[in-house]
Amino acid sequence: MANAILPRIAGPSDLKALSEKELEQLAAEMRAELIRVVGSRPAHFASNLGVVELCLALHIAFDFRKDRIIWDTGHQIYPHKLITGRAAELPSIRTKGGLMGYPNPAESEFDLFMTGHAGAAASTALGLKAGDDVMGEPDRYSVAIVGDGALPCGMVYEAMNNAAGLNKKFLLVLNDNKMSICPRVGGLAQYLDRVRMTSAYNDINKRLRNFIPNIPLVGDEAASWARHFKDAIKGGILGSGMLFEEMGFTYLGPIDGHDLKTLRHYIEKVKLLNGPVLLHVLTEKGHGFEPAAADPVKFHAPSPFKTDDECGVVHLKSSSSKAYTDTVSASLLEIMAVNPKVSIITAAMCEGNKLQKIRDAYPERFFDTGICESHAVAFAGGMAKAGARPVVDIYSTFLQRGFDNIFQEVSLQNLPVLFTLDRAGVVGADGPTHHGTYDIAYMRMLPNMVVMAPGDEMDVKPMLEYALALDSPTSIRYPKTNVETIQREFQPIETGQAEVLDWETDGMLIVCGAFLGSATRVAKRLRDDHGLRVGVVNARFIKPLDSATINKAIEESGFVLTIEEGCLMGGFGSAVLESANDAGISTSHVRRLGLPDKYILHAERDEQLAEVGLDEAGIYRSALSLARLAGLEFNTSEYHESANGQVAAVQPSR
Repeated sequence: MANAILPRIAGPSDLKALSEKELEQLAAEMRAELIRVVGSRPAHFASNLGVVELCLALHIAFDFRKDRIIWDTGHQIYPHKLITGRAAELPSIRTKGGLMGYPNPAESEFDLFMTGHAGAAASTALGLKAGDDVMGEPDRYSVAIVGDGALPCGMVYEAMNNAAGLNKKFLLVLNDNKMSICPRVGGLAQYLDRVRMTSAYNDINKRLRNFIPNIPLVGDEAASWARHFKDAIKGGILGSGMLFEEMGFTYLGPIDGHDLKTLRHYIEKVKLLNGPVLLHVLTEKGHGFEPAAADPVKFHAPSPFKTDDECGVVHLKSSSSKAYTDTVSASLLEIMAVNPKVSIITAAMCEGNKLQKIRDAYPERFFDTGICESHAVAFAGGMAKAGARPVVDIYSTFLQRGFDNIFQEVSLQNLPVLFTLDRAGVVGADGPTHHGTYDIAYMRMLPNMVVMAPGDEMDVKPMLEYALALDSPTSIRYPKTNVETIQREFQPIETGQAEVLDWETDGMLIVCGAFLGSATRVAKRLRDDHGLRVGVVNARFIKPLDSATINKAIEESGFVLTIEEGCLMGGFGSAVLESANDAGISTSHVRRLGLPDKYILHAERDEQLAEVGLDEAGIYRSALSLARLAGLEFNTSEYHESANGQVAAVQPSR
């Protein structure tokens, strides 16, 4: 475009010189760029299309080199990146070495927190305001943008309660688009639906502003009368519509979040008010791209797509491969058909966890709590106490938010709640906010908890059935990857019993989770290439650990390599070392492969596994290094070890 505006925007200060017409053109260009980029790579989409005008209005009204802005959850950060000097880099988003799909302080001074979990923005933004005041900079304004899907999070109300008590200048923008990832649920959602319908109040409010100059009242008396009259009208129309004002906030809205001129007017008005303000903005997910607006769930983070210029039909590219998520959801559906006690609880992740069929088939046994993981876990504890068999189906990274309730309401009570932890391990382009890194460590330390990980598809349904027959809490983790089936004579699931696929004495690969296929292929290659006889064990249980089998492997094998897709600190390998130590067995020939003590940045999942030596090439190199340390004779091949004997992942020579 010859007169394109977006390429001329080096930073937010450039926005202030644009006319209303130019700003509208800029908004259209920003949407076009989002459509172009997301059409070529998987990325968050509908949510970003919905906040273009809101982003522009905030950056025009404030100077966020001085003022503060926190985008809750953060996946709607793309428009913000476009106007903060990163437009040229947007095509690199969510790729290794490229822009992160969430705010990233390493990228820009305009990104203050790396936010990927919902509900915390109000707290951190309020903390920034309090910190600035303490540091002698009271003129800095602080803004948090929170979606209606995240609004039910308990932390939001804790922050609002604190903000009202502090009575500092603080803007909480409620971005109300009737969605989280899935359609919002619960009583608060119903309340917001009622508020969205209150155009009558706004019409009266406008008429009142025009009418006040004509009434025979002056000064403070007129202002007081108008304020009380408006409150009475608002209360009459909305019923409980005074909720936010009763919590100590000045409430403004709802206003059209795609009317840039109106947005700017209200935000300027906010700057003149003292104390905390809630600005209720109505937006549309997918705005400006009809397919995304019509189906924002499908276009939350779509696969690459293309459009047909003649009919506007969008053709999404999709994979026909079956993932662990598909296998778990299908197995749960089958189990629910024969066990009426089983119920599913999720926290706004029906689509992500592929639970639509369960929701439709058993609506009375499907519970979506919204983005309220702590509540979901405690809710499950109550269900289990009543005799039901609840399954809490949540991503590993999000279940961390309910850790205290796992301890208090489930483990301490020894209640039969099953936790199915999707996205356990590295998750690819979503990066460090979403990796399921810590669940093995935080689950295995809790008394009464049984912790398992399927090695392949054959393990999944038997593990679920086993867990649902226990009278204690259970955790089953599985990664964001396609499921494999390892051909073998399947051994039934028994408490604390590993599955031995092949027993050898040169070395043993002890696998926790979905690397079972990789381990069997590595073992075959070690035999074919080097004559090394290396066995494979499918651990299945992290707790209770099969100490008898694992300790025997350590005693009888030249080396043992544990493999897990979780943090090494407190993980499966740590459990193996603890078991051997308790038995007085030397572990000098035992090494652990897992996720190191650092945050793994966004990239493709295969790239992340290669980075930490968990791809097949890395497992192969580690096994060869251990074979050499053990003094085993074999044909030489490439491997590397550090001076202290720790296995290191290396790239093959070119």
